[in-house]
Amino acid sequence: TTFLDKMAFWTVKILRIPTDIFFQRRYGCRAMMLETVAAVPGMVGGMLLHLRSLRKFEHSGGWIKALLEEAENERMHLMTMVELVKPKWYERILVLTVQGVFFNVFFALYLLSPKLAHRVVGYLEEEAIHSYTEYLKDIDSGKIENVPAPAIAIDYWRLPKDSTLKDVITVIRADEAHHRDVNHFASDIHYQGKDLKEAPAPVGYH
Repeated sequence: TTFLDKMAFWTVKILRIPTDIFFQRRYGCRAMMLETVAAVPGMVGGMLLHLRSLRKFEHSGGWIKALLEEAENERMHLMTMVELVKPKWYERILVLTVQGVFFNVFFALYLLSPKLAHRVVGYLEEEAIHSYTEYLKDIDSGKIENVPAPAIAIDYWRLPKDSTLKDVITVIRADEAHHRDVNHFASDIHYQGKDLKEAPAPVGYH
């Protein structure tokens, strides 16, 4: 509804265009790219809140833990997708490049406007949910083989031993929905003129 909301929304929509052109319906590769970006914001936000807590001798209301937990969860999404996709050398280089650029841009953005930064992440997560939904449609239609789930995913999400790719994508999409809600919530707190510590952080979801 605000100018910053619209700015965040259209920034994410514009960033989706080159991704759609490059990956098209190769959802495994697309997910790998999404996750290398998605694992950055939680680490940046958690790190900056951690340093602020040390400087000001104040608690964070659980937000450091929540954001670092989000970063770790997204990292495990990436590790899982790497097992499934087996990226080529040029895709690995693309991932490194995108991550390097995005980390520095998001770091500066978070310093300037945490409420805008969290809103951007909320919209990024919405795009991730859309992509994983399309991924599931292609699995259901037979366009993508519903292969056995990799061991790393079974261990991390405590899935049954006979779980499949569809089960993995389903739990990853649920994680993304949680991250979407957490980041929109965090942005809303800032819009109310409050610090994150004034609202209890949603922790321990995994």
